[in-house]
Amino acid sequence: MSAVAPPVAASALAPPSPLRRLWLGGRQLSGGWTALLLAPFFALLLIVFLYPLLSLLSLSVLEPHPTLDNYARVFDNPVYLRVMVRTGWISLLTTVLALVLGFPIAYMMTRVKGAVALLLTACVLLPLWSSVLVRTAAWIVLLRRDGIVNNALQWLGLTGEPMKLLYTEGAVVLAMAHVLLPFLILPIYSALKNIPDDYMRAAAMLGANRRRAFFEVLLPMSRAGIWSGCLMVFLSALGFFVTPALVGSPQELMIATLVSQQVREMLDWPFAAALIGVLMVVVATLTMVFNKAVSFNRLMGGGA
Repeated sequence: MSAVAPPVAASALAPPSPLRRLWLGGRQLSGGWTALLLAPFFALLLIVFLYPLLSLLSLSVLEPHPTLDNYARVFDNPVYLRVMVRTGWISLLTTVLALVLGFPIAYMMTRVKGAVALLLTACVLLPLWSSVLVRTAAWIVLLRRDGIVNNALQWLGLTGEPMKLLYTEGAVVLAMAHVLLPFLILPIYSALKNIPDDYMRAAAMLGANRRRAFFEVLLPMSRAGIWSGCLMVFLSALGFFVTPALVGSPQELMIATLVSQQVREMLDWPFAAALIGVLMVVVATLTMVFNKAVSFNRLMGGGA
């Protein structure tokens, strides 16, 4: 007679709880210990982020009385609509420029070794350790009428007089792309690094030239890193304040600067909170769309 297998407990078949996935010294921590370890983080998140944010958003619907008039103002006034459209347009241009500049750098970082790889990595990471204000001020020095760029253009004979490069939409896009470039390079570099070199060699053995192998093998397999980097740059650009305020003009007014004006000059906190609420809805919508388009495990390198 064959032996009967002992019954398996239902808890053994159930998927592990997220609070039971932490390990310490080779031992799996219980849910209680895991919750205790995570409690300071969630308490800090609640105190310094969620509570102030919810308090601010409550002003948009509760001041001076329960109403949605502040949100109606955002969409009724064409000036505010133009600011929102301009913010999205500048953010999109910034993302495209960062992608054009950043993808070749990320690709090269996966192909070089030694001192060259160290130099490229330093060039990408060092700007993260400097202030955004300092990097933006550098662009003011470069783009002003007597700056390096205008002097170089006149020395080369391309222009007869200084051009207006500063306080333009192009200056805003260029400076923002420079500041946000590392946030696009690093996800793409991670995606490209996870692609085995054998795939490109196999494509070459099957008759594909380098151009075809790039567009049909390398680029599709790195799209998770490309989309994640583009999303990070675009969402960060939507809320940029320092760079547009310094290198832009009133014609390049963006939503973050508009919020600052409403708070500091107009003292209209409820309307400023409504602008922030609209921006949050846009950010949340884009994040959910991206989450549907690219699964989280692929984003973190779990699959091609």
